[in-house]
Amino acid sequence: MLEKLKQEVYDANIELVTQNLVIYTWGNVSAIDRETDLVVIKPSGVKYDRMKPSDMVVVDLDGNIIEGEMKPSSDTPTHLELYRCFKHINGVVHTHSEWATSWAQACRDVPSYGTTHADYFYGDIPCTRSLTKEEIKTNYELNTGKVIIETLVKKNYKPLEMPGIIVSNHGPFTWGESAMDAVHNAKVVEEVCKMAFRTEKLNQTVKKIDDHLLDKHYLRKHGKNAYYGQ
Repeated sequence: MLEKLKQEVYDANIELVTQNLVIYTWGNVSAIDRETDLVVIKPSGVKYDRMKPSDMVVVDLDGNIIEGEMKPSSDTPTHLELYRCFKHINGVVHTHSEWATSWAQACRDVPSYGTTHADYFYGDIPCTRSLTKEEIKTNYELNTGKVIIETLVKKNYKPLEMPGIIVSNHGPFTWGESAMDAVHNAKVVEEVCKMAFRTEKLNQTVKKIDDHLLDKHYLRKHGKNAYYGQ
């Protein structure tokens, strides 16, 4: 079942290792087949060097296991909530990559300081509010998804214009039009977080990128009038 998608999700999970975004079992990738509304996701707690495409777990949007010998990632409810809410995303990634997680632990948005950021994210990468005690005690992973959605809606961000977020005290989540696209965005978040930290160290009075330059760089790569690339 969904063998091609299992391979894609496996490859995307391995790409997290290749891009130095995870160590041990600190991350996961999923993808959804929109025709069947079935999701393929990494099994929970399985080391990347021991994982096979056939180990990927298939679940429905209610979290029921449809196929697989192992338990799905513990973050599955977060992924599913994003798929249920945002119909245009087809891949989701979560990591504890060191630079993005540092911003999460600082509970800070990642300011848009330059054109590298603007090429991918149409504004500051937001950090969610902290989860309440009750949200943590009850349906923690589901509520993580809900606070991601709450933050994007509050800031009036479209998910494909802001394909990543920092979850307060936790780490980054990214998404995209495919599993590998979501991994690509995870790598960009990590690099942007690193550059933003260094920028603030070099200039403690740095200002964010002007809106006209933000618009220029984002819109030349995205949207109906984009002209970047072949």
